[in-house]
Amino acid sequence: MNEYITVGALTRYIKYRLDNDPNLQEVCLKGEISNFKKHTRGHFYFTIKDEESRINAIMFASNASKVNFEIQDGMKVLVKGKVSVFEQTGNYQIYVSEIKEDGIGNLFELYEKLKKDLEKEGLFKPEHKKPIPRIPKRVGVITAPTGAAVRDIMSTINRRYPLCEVILFPSLVQGKDAKDDIVKNIKLADTYNLDVIICGRGGGSIEDLWAFNEEIVARAIYACETPIISAVGHEIDFTIADFVADRRAETPTAAAEMCVPNKTDLISVINQMEKRLNKNILSLIDSNRLKLNKLKESYILKNPMSIYQIKEEKLSNDIDRLNTFIKVVLDKKTIKYDHIVEKLEVLNPLNTLKRGYSVTKKDNKVISSIKDVKVNDEIRVDIKDGYLISNIKEVKEN
Repeated sequence: MNEYITVGALTRYIKYRLDNDPNLQEVCLKGEISNFKKHTRGHFYFTIKDEESRINAIMFASNASKVNFEIQDGMKVLVKGKVSVFEQTGNYQIYVSEIKEDGIGNLFELYEKLKKDLEKEGLFKPEHKKPIPRIPKRVGVITAPTGAAVRDIMSTINRRYPLCEVILFPSLVQGKDAKDDIVKNIKLADTYNLDVIICGRGGGSIEDLWAFNEEIVARAIYACETPIISAVGHEIDFTIADFVADRRAETPTAAAEMCVPNKTDLISVINQMEKRLNKNILSLIDSNRLKLNKLKESYILKNPMSIYQIKEEKLSNDIDRLNTFIKVVLDKKTIKYDHIVEKLEVLNPLNTLKRGYSVTKKDNKVISSIKDVKVNDEIRVDIKDGYLISNIKEVKEN
């Protein structure tokens, strides 16, 4: 019987071993809260789990009263505590002395959810991206007024393209008020008739960069009429602002390089254009010189009178043809005229007068009947060489 022990003895032995293990006196765990319950006495009871396992946890009221945030199921947390055994159940658990939010874990979940929602809404689509001007005249910079980011941007632009005007919009880029300040400055910069806006900051932790993962910042970038380059100082990870912006730069310096051309490259391009222009001008001059020489050797320029001779000959032929045409027309008209005259001669009353006849008229009307006159009427008698005026003395009928 001495080989058998009680359950309680075994549990006490295990508890003794755990309580005296220096590795279990202060354990730091990270995981997700589940089954959270707050006792009326102020104690917290919950489970900490991850993808592989779970452990029960208790936080007594003396420590729980120091927690300054609301614990909820699904929250990612970091806890410190002592691992031991609760003798009545024989379960091992962690007695939590300190708990805090696992910012990275919770923020990552928020980041993934917002990214998924905005992508589904279409804010990341390429067709919404505005082109960045090749040679901007005015550039806006939204960042903290001090620090490496603004110095890098300013110095890079001045070095590469000093003709560009740079307008700084000082903004908070970290902390709870940063998102509102960034949105305000984006809206303000959009009224300045800028060619492009650089919006960003230097590197930092995910918490430091979180303002650029806020929904209101993403929507302000999307609504901005001026092209925006996102320039948050991180090369591997992307912020939500990177996805919504028209272009994404790995660093503020890279954004400045992306924003303006290099004056050395421009000078080289101008020199090449000058060479091509001179070559084209010389080629045009040579081509026109050949045309001029060809014209100088032409027959017409050497024999200008030949132009008039040809015209004169053509005009002479045209005159001959015109005279012939006129003669034919006149002959036809003359024949027609003579024929008409012959007809008129036949009907001409003057010919009748020549034969001894006369024409008697009253009031310039021919008298053809005795009834056309009466006594004392004045009449006119036309004969071949004149006319007679008479008065009617007597009217007799046959």
